[in-house]
Amino acid sequence: MSRIFGAGSFFLPVARRVLVAFAALASVSALPCFSQQPLSAQAQHQQQLQQLIQQVNVAYAAGDADYRKGQLAEAKVEFDHAVDLMLSSSFDIKSDPALEAVFNRIVDNINGLEMDALKEGNGFAPPVEPTPADVAADVTFGTVDPNILAKAKTQLATTKSDLPMVVNEYVATFINFFANTQKGHNTLLHSFQRGGRYRNMIQRVMAEEGVPQDLIYLAVAESGFNPRAIGPKTRSLGRAGGMWQFMPVGDYGLERNTFVDERFDPEKSTRAYARYMKFLYDQLGDWYLAMAAYDWGAGNIQRAVQKTGYADFWELYKRNNLPGETRNYVPEILAAIIIANNPTQYGFDEITLDPPVLTDTVTVNYSLDLRLVSDVVNAPVDELEALNPSLLRNITPPNTSFDLHLPAGVATLFQQRIAKIPESKRTAWRYHRIAADDTLATVAHTYRISESELAEANQLREGQGLAGVEGLVVPVAPVVERTAHASLYTTRRGDTLVSIADRFSVSLDQLRRWNSIASGVSVAPGSKLHIAEPAAVSHTGKHHAGTASSATRNGNSQPAKKKQPQK
Repeated sequence: MSRIFGAGSFFLPVARRVLVAFAALASVSALPCFSQQPLSAQAQHQQQLQQLIQQVNVAYAAGDADYRKGQLAEAKVEFDHAVDLMLSSSFDIKSDPALEAVFNRIVDNINGLEMDALKEGNGFAPPVEPTPADVAADVTFGTVDPNILAKAKTQLATTKSDLPMVVNEYVATFINFFANTQKGHNTLLHSFQRGGRYRNMIQRVMAEEGVPQDLIYLAVAESGFNPRAIGPKTRSLGRAGGMWQFMPVGDYGLERNTFVDERFDPEKSTRAYARYMKFLYDQLGDWYLAMAAYDWGAGNIQRAVQKTGYADFWELYKRNNLPGETRNYVPEILAAIIIANNPTQYGFDEITLDPPVLTDTVTVNYSLDLRLVSDVVNAPVDELEALNPSLLRNITPPNTSFDLHLPAGVATLFQQRIAKIPESKRTAWRYHRIAADDTLATVAHTYRISESELAEANQLREGQGLAGVEGLVVPVAPVVERTAHASLYTTRRGDTLVSIADRFSVSLDQLRRWNSIASGVSVAPGSKLHIAEPAAVSHTGKHHAGTASSATRNGNSQPAKKKQPQK
C-alpha cells in the first residue's frame, strides 16, 4: 500500500553500507607518486585521473555526510554531482578500467539508496497526501446498517464491471466509510479526480494486455493515482514506488538506474502492472485471490490456500488466514468500484475529473538538460519534470534511449530547434528566444560570451541584425577555473546562488559555506565563487559488488511486487 513519507525519512543502515563500501575506493584506485621530472603523457593521464577521482570522492563524501544528517535533498545533488563529474570529464569511462570501476561502484551503491531520498529536492517529491486505503486503515467492523447493505446490493444489480462483484458486510462497511464520513469521502473524491489524468491511458493498456478494465481501481488503494508516490520502507526490500507501488526488487521489465526509475513512468508501470496481474491470475485462477496476492504475494496466498483447503478469498478472510491490510484490500477496492459506477447515489456527483495528460513523445539517446528543453519548447522546467516523472535528475541518460514527454503539439518545434545544437553540447548550451530589442551584442552580453562566439554558433556575422531570426543557440558553458584545491566559477548577469547551485548540482548551503556567505541569494556579475570545498579532502572509497544493471534485477522468474517475495 502506498504510504507517502516526508523528507525526514532516511535509513542509517543504508548510509553505513554506502560508507563501508565506498571506503575501499582509495586502495583500489591508488596511483603512483610523481617525481619533479617532466611528466610523460601517460603520467599526465594518471595524474589527471587521480585528480578526477579525488573530486568524485569530495562530492560523494559530502553527499554521505548530508545523508547521515537526514539532509536528503543535499545528499541527492551531491551523489548526482559525483556521477556527473565522471560523465562530463574528458575521460572515456568505458575505455579506462580504473575510472569504469569507480563509476560502476558509485552507480551500484546509488542504486542501493532509497529512491525517495534520491528524488528529494528535485521537484519530484509528491505532496504528503494519504490514499483512500490509508485513511480507511482504521475502519472498524461491527453491525452494518441494514439500509446501507440493502442499498449497496441494489446498486450491485446495475453496476457494470468486468470483475466478479460481491456485496457483503465487509464491502458495505467501506462503502459507508467512503460515502458517509468526511475524511473517507474527500480522500476518495480526490483520488477519482486525479484518476482523470491517466484513465484513458490505463484503459487502453488494460485492453491491449487483456485484463479486466476495473483493475484500474487498485490504483485507488495503492497510490490514489499518484505516479510519484513513495511507499514506506519494508524490512528487507526497500520502498515501493509509483502509481502501482512496485518494489525496487523484481524483474517487471522496468528499468532502474541512477538516471531513470521506470516505476514512476505512468504508462510503462501500468503495462508492467497489467502483465503482473495476468501472471497472478494465471497462477491462482481467481481475480480476488490475484488482487490479494498483489498486496501480500502469490506465495503467501498459495500457502494460505494449501493450509485451509479453500481457494476462495472470503473463506480465507473469515478464517483469519490473511493479514489485516490484505483482508481490507479487496473489499475496499470493490467499494470503490461500486461508488464509481453509482456516483450520484453516494454523494459523488460533484466529481470533476482532471483533464487527461496529453503529450508529444520524442525518443532521445543522448544526455539532454531539461533547462535546454524548457528554452526550446517554452515550457517551465517543473512542467517538464511532471511530464517525465521517471527521470530522477534534470538530465536524460547518456548513450541509451529515453522517451522524453513534451507538452502536446511541440514535438516538431523541439526537433527543429534542438537540431541546431551539437549533440555533445545539449547538457550545457542554451537557446534564447529573440525579443524585440535584442541584438547579437546584447544577447552575448546577457550570457557573458563574446559576440563572435554567438555569431559563429548561429552562422551569422558580427553586427548582423536579427530580423527574421526567432532564436539563437547560445554556446555557453560554466566558466570554471581549476585550482589546486577547488573550482572557481565566474558569475554572470542573471545568476543567483540558487541557479549556480542547481547548475553545479551542489546545495545552496554548501555554496554559501564554501564562500562565507551568511544569507541571501543575490550575487554580483564577475564575482568568483568556489563550487567545491576549497580545501584538500582525504580519499574515501567504496567496493563494487556488481554492475548497475545487475542491481536492478533479482533474477526471480516470479517477481514479488510488495511486502513478500515470491518463493
